[in-house]
Amino acid sequence: MSNPVSLIIIGAGGRGTGYANLIKALGDRATVTAVAEPRDFQRNRIGDMFNIPEERRFRCWSEVAKLPKFADAVCICTQDAMHEEPAIAFAKLGYHMLLEKPMAPTADACRRIVAAVKEAGVIFAVCHVLRYTTYTRALKKVLDSGTIGKVVSMQHLESVAHWHQAHSFVRGNWRNEKESSFMLLAKCCHDVDWIRYMMDRPCDEVQSFGSLEHFRAENQPEGAGDRCTECPAGIECTCPYSAMKIYLRDRLFKGLKGWPTDVITDDLTTEGVLKALKEGPYGRCVYKCDNDVVDHQVVNMKFNDGCTAQMEMTAFSDIGRFTRFFGTKGTVTGDGQLITIHRYVNSDPNDVTINQEVIDTNVANDGGILSGHGGGDGGIIDSFVYALETGDRSAILSGTDETLESHLMTFAAEDSRRKGQVQKVQ
Repeated sequence: MSNPVSLIIIGAGGRGTGYANLIKALGDRATVTAVAEPRDFQRNRIGDMFNIPEERRFRCWSEVAKLPKFADAVCICTQDAMHEEPAIAFAKLGYHMLLEKPMAPTADACRRIVAAVKEAGVIFAVCHVLRYTTYTRALKKVLDSGTIGKVVSMQHLESVAHWHQAHSFVRGNWRNEKESSFMLLAKCCHDVDWIRYMMDRPCDEVQSFGSLEHFRAENQPEGAGDRCTECPAGIECTCPYSAMKIYLRDRLFKGLKGWPTDVITDDLTTEGVLKALKEGPYGRCVYKCDNDVVDHQVVNMKFNDGCTAQMEMTAFSDIGRFTRFFGTKGTVTGDGQLITIHRYVNSDPNDVTINQEVIDTNVANDGGILSGHGGGDGGIIDSFVYALETGDRSAILSGTDETLESHLMTFAAEDSRRKGQVQKVQ
């Protein structure tokens, strides 16, 4: 038996730990031989999972980069603004690379990463996990088969969910553009990438509108506290964004101790969570935070043959992702699990029933951060490890150039939103 693929986890937060768990599930195929993370608990959680020796438990990626190459690949799971420097450094050292999305918060930084990867010739995958779900594979097969003819247009809804918006983009790490990146890049760059993948043709122009409409100081209810733990019960108990509701009543009190509650504290007791809400950022009133990213945005896309796509991202819906494809011979709708095909003309003219077919991809969702991607996280880890095992780069569904293109679509869309005019993708 060949040696297992060896990987280094750079950044041991929610994503890094999630990928470590998925690597562990691969058994003898792969292992983690080092971890770099400044926080002791998170670093040692992965270190203990793989029995990593103390000298391979680093506080910073730069400590790893100072050493000669000692593993096959790195998984870079740091914050968005902390991707470029380690990505370029590890590419130069010859490490194959799995890079969390987005690649970087600026177009020029993305270009520099791609240039470094190409020059090094390493296997490179950005975590556009939506491409790797069972649902996406089934849906792509339907579209590529020509069942509904040429896809002329599509609509895609990314429902962030009201509580997820509050957790990640109002109180959390991605709330402020200067500290992370703009909302479309942080949350929807893999939706944009998925649209590009499904339409399967280059995008020429984009147009976008959006704003921060609700999570603003002027919308705070009269008499509300600046922290949910201090808010009068009559207001707090009726607020859909209450941290007491999100982390305690809806989760901890029901025995749910995973994401997002494990983000706010390592002490997953009632006392520990309450302490975090009283003292940390996740207990703040959503109307009194330092957030500035939008809470709703639409993007119109024109492809090189004149076909179109429209994406809507909103905090104010909890239905998940939903997509419609409009073709010359029929339509397809999908909700992440069920795919419904409707043909305009029945293949059997003697059958007067409506020509409709439903495919159930039956993806389980346990409510955790990884399950929300419908198996895509496990899919990309399996594909990345397979590519390392075999050298077969076709296992990576998001090629380097196409990954850069979908990022440039996202940057162009944000430029359009800010400038109020159609932008070319270039």
